Amino acid sequence: MSFLKFILKNPFRRKNSAILAIVGIAIGIFVIVALGGITEGLINSFEETVHAGGADFSISGKETGDSAYGTNTISSNWTEKIANVSGVDEAYPIYVVLTSVGDDYMNTLIGIDPNGTTLADISMKEGRIFEDNASEAILGEVYAEDNNYSVGDSIKINREDFEIVGIYKTGDQSMASGVFTSISKVGDLMDDEDSISNIYVKVKKGVDPQEVADSIDEKYGDNITTITSVMEMEQMAEMLNMLEASTWAISLLAIVVGGLGIINTMLMSVFERTREIGVLKAVGWSDRKILTMIIGESLVITVVSAIIGSIVGFLACLLLGPKIGLDPVFTPKIFIQAFSIAIIVGIIGGLYPAIKAVKLPPTEALRYE
Repeated sequence: MSFLKFILKNPFRRKNSAILAIVGIAIGIFVIVALGGITEGLINSFEETVHAGGADFSISGKETGDSAYGTNTISSNWTEKIANVSGVDEAYPIYVVLTSVGDDYMNTLIGIDPNGTTLADISMKEGRIFEDNASEAILGEVYAEDNNYSVGDSIKINREDFEIVGIYKTGDQSMASGVFTSISKVGDLMDDEDSISNIYVKVKKGVDPQEVADSIDEKYGDNITTITSVMEMEQMAEMLNMLEASTWAISLLAIVVGGLGIINTMLMSVFERTREIGVLKAVGWSDRKILTMIIGESLVITVVSAIIGSIVGFLACLLLGPKIGLDPVFTPKIFIQAFSIAIIVGIIGGLYPAIKAVKLPPTEALRYE
């Protein structure tokens, strides 16, 4: 039997202790992979929402109000004021209302200039963008699928017939079930052509969005609020740091337990194989080869644990994530981190038993029964 096969088979000669050690470490790896995927998914989802498509930041009313965003609507003339701020490249208003759409008594209707749809994080899946001030609408793919609408169909919006000219897809899940039409039509439907909910802002190339947002706050902060990715990301970072700290605390606890299990397993292995180790030394095995064998066996257990923990964590997130409204994202970094920890635990957990094995005098080991 080759040296490698010897190392691969030895850990499983004592199945019960090996299984307990594997389970202990696999739990820690499971936590790292599962919570790592959830955390990455939260970051990804948050960034998609905050960036509002191609917009660098958005502007809303200052006070709490009855608009669809929970803030006061603002006058449409703010769009021109914001567009004239130094560093601003584009500024497009949106008007978001809750009104009757199709068979729904209340649904989200979003009005925007056709040219501003690129800032709203939508792209056409079928059909085309609506024309300005036309009784045309585009539906989110989720809404269209749930209600069996297709391009060319007609849909009633606030008791007025609109032609469905397109189906859009979006990275912002809050808009996947929405309906877009031109902002002028929403103003007509609501009999309020001078109000808007938000303004999407895109800054010029090479300009810092935060600096532009700060200048808008300084100039108009008494009347409007800028919502930037930077502001939101700072708040999100604090929550994610807490989640990550909790992840590591739970993982560390599980790994310490698993590591102790490895040390115990390998010490028992050395104790039970005292005579065998003495024979190996007597036939010429060096201390280095004995050390490599014991640490190698420890690594076999932890790598198996990492594989099992990673697979279970990955599958658990895929199966349970959508049911609780989470969309996990797995990156190579998560698995590299998990396997690195498993390898470190394997080396540390096998080192002390390996040193004990190396220090066994061959003559005493051979006499051991």
